Amino acid sequence: MATPHVLGTEVEYGITITNDPGFNPVLASAAVVNAHAEGADRITWSYDAESPGSDARGFVVTQATVDETDSGLVNAVLHNGARLYVDHAHPEYSTPECGDPLEATLHDKAGELVMHRAATHASASLKGTQRMVLHKNNSDGKGNSYGAHENYLVPRSVPFGEIVQHMTAFLVSRQIVTGSGKVGSEHGRPEVPYQLTQRADFFEEEVGLETTLKRPIINTRDEPHADPAKYRRLHVIFGDATMSEVQTFIKLGSTSLMLLAVADGALGAPTRLSHPVDAVTAVSHDVTLHRTVDLLDGSRATALDLQWRYLTLLETYVASGDVPPVYKQVLTEWRGVLEDLPKGHAAVSDRLDWAAKLSLIEAYRTRDHLDWKHPKLRLLDLQYHAIDPARGLYHRLLAAGSMRRLFTDEEVAEAAILPPPSTRAWFRGECLRRYPDAVVAANWDSLVFDIGQPSLVRIPMMEPLRGTRALVEELLTASPDAAALINNLGGHDD
Repeated sequence: MATPHVLGTEVEYGITITNDPGFNPVLASAAVVNAHAEGADRITWSYDAESPGSDARGFVVTQATVDETDSGLVNAVLHNGARLYVDHAHPEYSTPECGDPLEATLHDKAGELVMHRAATHASASLKGTQRMVLHKNNSDGKGNSYGAHENYLVPRSVPFGEIVQHMTAFLVSRQIVTGSGKVGSEHGRPEVPYQLTQRADFFEEEVGLETTLKRPIINTRDEPHADPAKYRRLHVIFGDATMSEVQTFIKLGSTSLMLLAVADGALGAPTRLSHPVDAVTAVSHDVTLHRTVDLLDGSRATALDLQWRYLTLLETYVASGDVPPVYKQVLTEWRGVLEDLPKGHAAVSDRLDWAAKLSLIEAYRTRDHLDWKHPKLRLLDLQYHAIDPARGLYHRLLAAGSMRRLFTDEEVAEAAILPPPSTRAWFRGECLRRYPDAVVAANWDSLVFDIGQPSLVRIPMMEPLRGTRALVEELLTASPDAAALINNLGGHDD
């Protein structure tokens, strides 16, 4: 079996200030980042090695530049190894690198807690009844969409063309288990009362480099943040931000398993869609799950049919190899959802956001005799995603025991302050905690120290599976300060 993936998520949060219709979202986002309690560890993000114009198809888009509007004032690298920063007009939380889908799900959930605490602190400086409100969603209902991205490190030896051929139909069909639901449609798509996902209406290409315009199903950015001779990073922009822990786990786990099987050549001939972009809308706009899409071999299938096809292949793959138990847990949760989906959305409303939200909205519609175009329904849609436990409808369902969980509040709180022990994120987070005054800059694959020498010292971290707690805890314990750490490293990376 291929080496399990290093993976993580990036979520841009919707932001508003109550009772301030003219608020500036960029300044508000900066206020959230600045208000984070770990202000002492805020450092410069190093863009030295970033190359957003590198395309996995073998060329470089020279006009693609790094947005360096970020600065020490709107960027924080946290003690748990994560990055909190302003991305255009949104506060964004990028999880630390994680060693398996369950760990990544936990740190995605920890991001909500980090963001809520930051927003609460930022609200303290606002006037009167104003309050900073954050939503873990992907659409403002006014034609704007913002991202919830996934990252999977895969071997460079896997041809990118094979990833495209195998993953396109998978990503399109997985909407039925990964969507967070939305009232209405946008971006010139056909009118629909309710759909499975928030992002589907905004995708226009099958393959491409863009992330904000003409969004592609398969993103080609070739920026591994690791040894480029060994790794490539699949940057998945086709997905929703999800509140449900079980749903996030299925989303990350099933996609990770697909990529492992692709790397091992275990999937046989790929299933290919005739018209992938059209299929995106067709799947998302059909909450009955009955609509079929055209396949390149001339047959037709529903998204549920395709998901069963992938699940069956991956169950065979896992059964034939020695895999960590977490991937067997992924298959169990995934199968349970696919078995229950034909029973109707209520049968999966304890695990899938789109189904839970639809159940809530249907109840309000019945009680108040509301048409689907009533503005109250869009408000309910948005309120589901509020990360403040006192305001969010997801949190009300959670408190009522209506949503399944994978973690305790204590586990989430711990992940908000401690890095995952399984990757280089542990080294990054511990260096920030132990040597806060000496770290002057960071990015995913290096740390820069000022230890009083004429020049700064950069420690490269090009291997994500080194720098783990098991490998470096003894080294850090033996290094009372950053100068001792540099000396003990002897000029080698961790």
